[in-house]
Amino acid sequence: MKNSLSGFCVVAALSCTPAFAASPAPAAPAQATVDAMAEQLRALRAEVEALRRETEANRAELARLRGQAPAAPVAPPADDVAAVAADDVAADDLAAPDTGVADAAPASVAAAPDASSGGNNANAFNPAISLILNGSYSHHSLDPDVYARAGFPLVGEGGPSPQGLSLGESELSMSANIDDKFYGQITLAVGSEDGEDHLGVEEAFVDATALPAGFNLRLGRFYSNIGYLNSHHTHTDNFADRPLAYQAFLGNQYGDDGVQLRWLAPTPFFLEFGGEVFRGDRFPAARAQNGGIGTRSLFAHLGGSVGSESEWLAGVSMLHTRADGAEDGFSGKGRLYLADATWKWAPQGNFKDGGVTLRGEYFHEDRDGAYIDPDDATITAPWNGRRRGVYAEAVYRFNRTWDIGYRYDRLWAGDGDALATPFASRFDPSRHSAELTWRNSEFSLFRLQFSRDRPNADDTDSAVTLQYQTSLGAHGAHKF
Repeated sequence: MKNSLSGFCVVAALSCTPAFAASPAPAAPAQATVDAMAEQLRALRAEVEALRRETEANRAELARLRGQAPAAPVAPPADDVAAVAADDVAADDLAAPDTGVADAAPASVAAAPDASSGGNNANAFNPAISLILNGSYSHHSLDPDVYARAGFPLVGEGGPSPQGLSLGESELSMSANIDDKFYGQITLAVGSEDGEDHLGVEEAFVDATALPAGFNLRLGRFYSNIGYLNSHHTHTDNFADRPLAYQAFLGNQYGDDGVQLRWLAPTPFFLEFGGEVFRGDRFPAARAQNGGIGTRSLFAHLGGSVGSESEWLAGVSMLHTRADGAEDGFSGKGRLYLADATWKWAPQGNFKDGGVTLRGEYFHEDRDGAYIDPDDATITAPWNGRRRGVYAEAVYRFNRTWDIGYRYDRLWAGDGDALATPFASRFDPSRHSAELTWRNSEFSLFRLQFSRDRPNADDTDSAVTLQYQTSLGAHGAHKF
């Protein structure tokens, strides 16, 4: 096989050499030159045909080793020298010694596609893999086990961080383009709760990337695009924990099994509209009401630039849920309205090297239903009222290494003086937080955070948290 290749290369080289280069003699008549070139071409064709037959024999032998029927031979054009040479090299790379045992072929050979099939090679499916390790040490002046928030029962991951050392929640994510029309991603969350480790599917979705007219379709399990922070993974946050409003109204973050359709308008600025339908198993919904489509959402986002140094983004969203015995005891219909705004400034627009980020979100919840005590179904009460929440944060980034930030959170626990919800309180929880972050690179950070939390009229929780975070593997760009 390799001798044939060598002969082929020599013949090809000779065929490209001018006739007069072999001898300093005067040029032959035109007809003699044509006859010589024709003879060389006939010899070259004969060599190509021999190579083709040898390639087919190697392919048949490879198919036998793989336990498959040999592919039907396809004769290439005799003058297609490049195609024959490429096929020959590929077959030579895949060929294995004849061991006489079909299942003794190496795994790499067994997995390799037939060169004549035109399919992708074994490396075509090569997902980007990312592992986020996220740990912390926290010290609370108030025991987290007795922490109680006025007006808002603790649900999901909406409570304070655990006392002492904690691995927190780490993520393993894999993503890849599936083909020319689809993209897929799966993110697994690894965490500990009550001394037990657990592994769960955080997101697993497919995006249709080839829809016309600016449409995008997402199918699977994913975080809703309501608000600003909800669709972002928590490791991208500027603080070690989520704002109180996210903890109280969404159990830290809302995601579920569903379908999302977005439309990006063909405008010179960013303009996006979208809607989602979810199963409705996750808080603030519960038990997949309405035939397994118990939650719906609508959202719109608008953004742009101001000069070369400022960028902004604003949005409005609505989450409509149905619950039958939610974690906080609510059964009925709920509507959560959100408004968000973000403004970023950096010299020359270089946000990696410094700048200021201002962000705020406002939550307004309206529920119509009843409260049923999860521990005693005989204890019931109407739940027809409104609750609100807000946070505002400012982060100043000195350079690529250091940033400092402040955040203020507040919740309104009842409907004025009517106390129309079972947990309504005239005391409104609030919290102040300050953070200092050091980044060695975009793949690692250490964060020191202080917070002073007033969850109810009787308690104050002063907490200090030291967070560490590393990213291993592929590290995609973060959202705006």
